[in-house]
Amino acid sequence: MSGSVSRIWLALPVLMLWTLLTSFMPWVWDAQRMLAVAQTRGPEALAGARALQAMLAAAAAQDDAGKLRAVNDFFNHRIAFRDDQQVWGSADYWASPLELLERGAGDCEDFAIAKYFSLLALGLPAAGLRLVYARIDGAGPPGPGRSHMVLAHRSSAGAEPQILDNLVDEIRSASARPDLLPVFSFNREGLWHGIGSQPAQDPTSRLAIWREVLVKAREEGFQ
Repeated sequence: MSGSVSRIWLALPVLMLWTLLTSFMPWVWDAQRMLAVAQTRGPEALAGARALQAMLAAAAAQDDAGKLRAVNDFFNHRIAFRDDQQVWGSADYWASPLELLERGAGDCEDFAIAKYFSLLALGLPAAGLRLVYARIDGAGPPGPGRSHMVLAHRSSAGAEPQILDNLVDEIRSASARPDLLPVFSFNREGLWHGIGSQPAQDPTSRLAIWREVLVKAREEGFQ
Protein backbone atom coordinates (compact mmCIF):
# COMPACT_ATOMS: atom_id res chain seq x y z
CA MET A 1 0.00 0.00 0.00
CA SER A 2 1.45 3.38 -0.98
CA GLY A 3 2.18 6.01 1.65
CA SER A 4 -0.49 8.39 0.39
CA VAL A 5 -3.15 5.68 0.32
CA SER A 6 -2.25 4.46 3.80
CA ARG A 7 -2.49 8.03 5.14
CA ILE A 8 -5.98 8.33 3.66
CA TRP A 9 -7.06 5.10 5.40
CA LEU A 10 -5.64 6.30 8.72
CA ALA A 11 -7.63 9.52 8.37
CA LEU A 12 -10.94 7.73 7.84
CA PRO A 13 -11.83 7.16 11.53
CA VAL A 14 -11.30 10.83 12.29
CA LEU A 15 -13.33 11.87 9.26
CA MET A 16 -16.18 9.52 10.17
CA LEU A 17 -16.30 10.83 13.75
CA TRP A 18 -16.09 14.43 12.58
CA THR A 19 -18.85 13.96 10.00
CA LEU A 20 -21.13 12.45 12.66
CA LEU A 21 -20.48 15.25 15.14
CA THR A 22 -20.74 18.11 12.65
CA SER A 23 -24.10 16.84 11.47
CA PHE A 24 -25.44 17.96 14.86
CA MET A 25 -23.21 20.98 15.58
CA PRO A 26 -23.21 24.49 14.02
CA TRP A 27 -19.48 24.49 13.33
CA VAL A 28 -18.16 26.45 10.41
CA TRP A 29 -15.23 24.31 9.40
CA ASP A 30 -14.54 21.88 6.56
CA ALA A 31 -12.63 19.10 8.33
CA GLN A 32 -12.12 17.01 5.22
CA ARG A 33 -10.65 19.96 3.36
CA MET A 34 -8.25 20.64 6.21
CA LEU A 35 -6.99 17.05 6.21
CA ALA A 36 -6.60 17.13 2.44
CA VAL A 37 -4.53 20.33 2.61
CA ALA A 38 -2.50 18.97 5.53
CA GLN A 39 -1.71 15.81 3.59
CA THR A 40 -0.11 17.86 0.80
CA ARG A 41 2.14 19.57 3.37
CA GLY A 42 3.67 16.50 4.90
CA PRO A 43 3.46 14.23 7.95
CA GLU A 44 3.90 16.97 10.58
CA ALA A 45 0.99 18.98 9.23
CA LEU A 46 -1.20 15.89 8.91
CA ALA A 47 -0.42 14.72 12.44
CA GLY A 48 -1.14 18.20 13.77
CA ALA A 49 -4.44 18.44 11.90
CA ARG A 50 -5.56 15.05 13.20
CA ALA A 51 -4.62 15.98 16.77
CA LEU A 52 -6.47 19.27 16.48
CA GLN A 53 -9.61 17.61 15.16
CA ALA A 54 -9.49 14.98 17.91
CA MET A 55 -9.19 17.70 20.56
CA LEU A 56 -12.09 19.67 19.10
CA ALA A 57 -14.25 16.55 18.91
CA ALA A 58 -13.55 15.84 22.58
CA ALA A 59 -14.25 19.46 23.56
CA ALA A 60 -17.50 19.70 21.63
CA ALA A 61 -19.73 18.63 24.53
CA GLN A 62 -18.13 21.00 27.04
CA ASP A 63 -19.40 24.42 28.02
CA ASP A 64 -17.65 27.55 26.76
CA ALA A 65 -15.21 27.60 29.67
CA GLY A 66 -14.23 24.00 28.92
CA LYS A 67 -13.76 24.78 25.25
CA LEU A 68 -11.50 27.72 26.10
CA ARG A 69 -9.36 25.53 28.36
CA ALA A 70 -9.12 22.72 25.82
CA VAL A 71 -8.03 25.00 22.99
CA ASN A 72 -5.65 27.00 25.16
CA ASP A 73 -3.99 23.87 26.57
CA PHE A 74 -3.73 22.20 23.17
CA PHE A 75 -1.67 24.94 21.58
CA ASN A 76 0.29 25.97 24.69
CA HIS A 77 1.43 22.40 25.27
CA ARG A 78 1.93 21.31 21.65
CA ILE A 79 3.61 24.36 20.12
CA ALA A 80 7.05 25.70 21.04
CA PHE A 81 7.56 29.44 21.29
CA ARG A 82 9.99 30.72 18.65
CA ASP A 83 10.26 34.11 17.00
CA ASP A 84 9.48 34.61 13.32
CA GLN A 85 13.13 34.90 12.34
CA GLN A 86 13.81 31.44 13.74
CA VAL A 87 10.74 29.81 12.23
CA TRP A 88 10.22 31.68 8.98
CA GLY A 89 13.40 33.69 8.41
CA SER A 90 11.24 36.81 8.47
CA ALA A 91 10.94 39.74 10.85
CA ASP A 92 7.14 39.44 11.00
CA TYR A 93 5.03 36.56 9.71
CA TRP A 94 1.52 35.58 10.80
CA ALA A 95 0.96 31.86 10.35
CA SER A 96 -2.33 30.17 9.66
CA PRO A 97 -3.38 27.38 12.06
CA LEU A 98 -2.17 24.66 9.71
CA GLU A 99 1.16 26.40 9.11
CA LEU A 100 1.65 26.60 12.87
CA LEU A 101 0.88 22.91 13.33
CA GLU A 102 3.20 22.02 10.46
CA ARG A 103 6.17 23.90 11.96
CA GLY A 104 5.36 23.05 15.57
CA ALA A 105 6.65 26.44 16.63
CA GLY A 106 5.55 30.06 16.41
CA ASP A 107 5.33 33.38 18.18
CA CYS A 108 2.51 35.01 20.13
CA GLU A 109 0.54 36.10 17.06
CA ASP A 110 0.52 32.55 15.74
CA PHE A 111 -0.76 31.13 19.05
CA ALA A 112 -3.55 33.73 19.26
CA ILE A 113 -4.60 33.24 15.63
CA ALA A 114 -4.77 29.44 15.94
CA LYS A 115 -6.84 29.68 19.13
CA TYR A 116 -9.18 32.20 17.48
CA PHE A 117 -10.00 29.96 14.51
CA SER A 118 -10.25 26.84 16.68
CA LEU A 119 -12.82 28.46 18.98
CA LEU A 120 -14.80 29.67 15.99
CA ALA A 121 -14.79 26.07 14.75
CA LEU A 122 -16.29 25.01 18.10
CA GLY A 123 -19.16 27.41 17.57
CA LEU A 124 -18.19 30.30 19.85
CA PRO A 125 -19.61 33.57 18.48
CA ALA A 126 -17.12 35.65 16.52
CA ALA A 127 -18.28 38.81 18.28
CA GLY A 128 -16.96 37.47 21.59
CA LEU A 129 -13.44 36.77 20.32
CA ARG A 130 -10.74 39.38 19.73
CA LEU A 131 -7.05 39.27 19.08
CA VAL A 132 -5.46 41.87 21.33
CA TYR A 133 -2.17 43.60 20.54
CA ALA A 134 -0.66 44.75 23.82
CA ARG A 135 2.47 45.95 25.56
CA ILE A 136 4.03 43.98 28.39
CA ASP A 137 4.42 45.97 31.61
CA GLY A 138 6.45 43.93 34.06
CA ALA A 139 9.26 41.46 34.44
CA GLY A 140 9.61 38.15 32.67
CA PRO A 141 9.56 37.16 28.99
CA PRO A 142 9.22 38.74 26.54
CA GLY A 143 10.33 41.64 28.79
CA PRO A 144 8.84 45.01 29.81
CA GLY A 145 7.77 47.29 26.99
CA ARG A 146 7.76 44.49 24.43
CA SER A 147 4.82 43.92 22.13
CA HIS A 148 2.65 40.87 22.66
CA MET A 149 -0.57 39.37 21.33
CA VAL A 150 -3.22 37.39 23.19
CA LEU A 151 -6.75 36.20 22.51
CA ALA A 152 -9.60 37.65 24.56
CA HIS A 153 -13.03 36.07 24.97
CA ARG A 154 -16.18 37.76 26.24
CA SER A 155 -19.19 35.62 27.06
CA SER A 156 -21.47 38.65 26.57
CA ALA A 157 -21.18 42.32 25.66
CA GLY A 158 -20.80 43.47 29.26
CA ALA A 159 -18.69 40.58 30.54
CA GLU A 160 -15.06 40.91 31.56
CA PRO A 161 -12.70 39.47 28.92
CA GLN A 162 -10.91 36.20 29.64
CA ILE A 163 -7.34 36.11 28.35
CA LEU A 164 -5.79 33.16 26.49
CA ASP A 165 -2.02 33.64 26.47
CA ASN A 166 0.85 31.44 25.32
CA LEU A 167 3.00 32.86 28.16
CA VAL A 168 0.51 31.92 30.90
CA ASP A 169 -1.24 28.55 30.85
CA GLU A 170 -4.01 29.65 33.20
CA ILE A 171 -6.88 31.55 31.59
CA ARG A 172 -7.27 34.71 33.64
CA SER A 173 -9.64 37.66 33.56
CA ALA A 174 -8.35 40.90 32.08
CA SER A 175 -8.32 42.53 35.54
CA ALA A 176 -5.96 39.78 36.71
CA ARG A 177 -3.52 40.66 33.93
CA PRO A 178 -2.36 44.19 34.80
CA ASP A 179 0.90 43.39 32.99
CA LEU A 180 -0.94 43.64 29.65
CA LEU A 181 -1.54 47.13 28.28
CA PRO A 182 -3.92 46.81 25.29
CA VAL A 183 -3.10 48.96 22.26
CA PHE A 184 -5.72 47.71 19.80
CA SER A 185 -7.87 44.65 19.25
CA PHE A 186 -9.43 43.10 16.18
CA ASN A 187 -11.22 40.13 14.65
CA ARG A 188 -12.62 39.49 11.22
CA GLU A 189 -15.49 41.89 11.91
CA GLY A 190 -13.76 45.00 13.25
CA LEU A 191 -10.78 46.86 14.66
CA TRP A 192 -10.92 48.66 18.00
CA HIS A 193 -8.70 51.04 19.97
CA GLY A 194 -7.64 49.07 23.07
CA ILE A 195 -10.54 46.76 23.90
CA GLY A 196 -13.21 49.44 23.40
CA SER A 197 -16.77 48.83 22.27
CA GLN A 198 -16.87 50.96 19.11
CA PRO A 199 -15.07 49.61 16.02
CA ALA A 200 -12.48 52.01 14.65
CA GLN A 201 -12.38 50.64 11.10
CA ASP A 202 -12.34 47.58 8.87
CA PRO A 203 -9.45 45.37 10.11
CA THR A 204 -8.72 43.98 6.64
CA SER A 205 -8.12 47.45 5.21
CA ARG A 206 -5.75 48.45 8.03
CA LEU A 207 -4.02 45.11 8.62
CA ALA A 208 -2.93 43.59 5.32
CA ILE A 209 -1.17 40.78 7.16
CA TRP A 210 -4.48 39.85 8.85
CA ARG A 211 -6.21 39.82 5.47
CA GLU A 212 -3.58 37.33 4.27
CA VAL A 213 -4.22 35.09 7.29
CA LEU A 214 -7.97 35.09 6.63
CA VAL A 215 -7.34 33.95 3.05
CA LYS A 216 -4.97 31.18 4.16
CA ALA A 217 -7.34 29.98 6.88
CA ARG A 218 -10.23 29.86 4.41
CA GLU A 219 -8.11 27.73 2.08
CA GLU A 220 -7.52 25.34 4.99
CA GLY A 221 -11.23 24.86 5.56
CA PHE A 222 -12.05 27.62 8.04
CA GLN A 223 -14.96 29.85 7.07
